[in-house]
Amino acid sequence: MLKRMIAVAALALPMLAGAEEIGQVSTVFKFVGPNDRIVVEAFDDPKVDGVTCYLSRAKTGGIKGGLGLAEDRAEASIACRQVGPIQFKGELKDGEEVFKERTSLVFKTMQVVRFLDKKRNTLVYLVYSDRLIEGSPQNAVTAIPIVPWAQ
Repeated sequence: MLKRMIAVAALALPMLAGAEEIGQVSTVFKFVGPNDRIVVEAFDDPKVDGVTCYLSRAKTGGIKGGLGLAEDRAEASIACRQVGPIQFKGELKDGEEVFKERTSLVFKTMQVVRFLDKKRNTLVYLVYSDRLIEGSPQNAVTAIPIVPWAQ
């Protein structure tokens, strides 16, 4: 049974790609397996050049966490920033998924979606967690005004 769970976890690993770990801090010491920690990751918006988002979120440690079997908490924080000239690579759809990562072996994901506030000329990013049966109201939002990039 454990071998099958590890095989499923290994198959899920390619879906975890896309964010670059910037750093982490330990929050709870575990005698066996990695410590519980807060991880800071960065990813670029795939449809908007010049935008990078930074996520901080809890990662569960211990034996289950080390094997990729633990369920991470739903809380996450997000900050997106303009890091260059903003250029769209196609039509943007409100609520379009920008980033998604599993936070448990099968049932739970954390995702970032994008909205375009045309009235205020602003990109708005929302991070939240969902679960197959019941999601979480925990969320965070950040916004970037679309302005010319100073060279």
